[in-house]
Amino acid sequence: MNHFTELILKRRSIREYNTEEKISHSVIKQIMETALMAPTSKNSQAWQFILIEDKMMLKNISACKSHGAAFISKCNLAVIVLIDPLCSEAHIEDATIAATYIQLQSENLNLGSCWVHIRERKTTNNYDSEQYIKDLLNIPSHLCVECIISIGNKIKEIKHHKKMEIQWEKVHNGKW
Repeated sequence: MNHFTELILKRRSIREYNTEEKISHSVIKQIMETALMAPTSKNSQAWQFILIEDKMMLKNISACKSHGAAFISKCNLAVIVLIDPLCSEAHIEDATIAATYIQLQSENLNLGSCWVHIRERKTTNNYDSEQYIKDLLNIPSHLCVECIISIGNKIKEIKHHKKMEIQWEKVHNGKW
């Protein structure tokens, strides 16, 4: 378990990537195997994933929000996390767990990642971000786009979390 604690302390949102070095297909497979093992409500496994490596498509995807998505154009891989709300009443939670697994496995493989929230966001032109992604990638209308995880080779390490900075005052025992 010590390795897991170290992984949690080390994982940070990374928005700058070295695009010179591609991510190998075996590494991408490891990341996606982890996502496909994420727990879901009633074992619905209602998620789906789209992997994007094409530079032009990454640039197009980076326009999905008015703020906080431009760095997608400079990542090595974007994972679009989709969920079928008809298959799981906990669809948002199920997609979120899978996305978190993607980020943790990416860090475990020494890759950087960053969550890009899509649900209820807008493009610069005030167009629904989710619909923008659906139109761009021909995603069936019944699926929801929860988020995009950008992944790439880190340009630099960001200062790790420190245990002494944990905000224990936010933990309440038994009552408020």
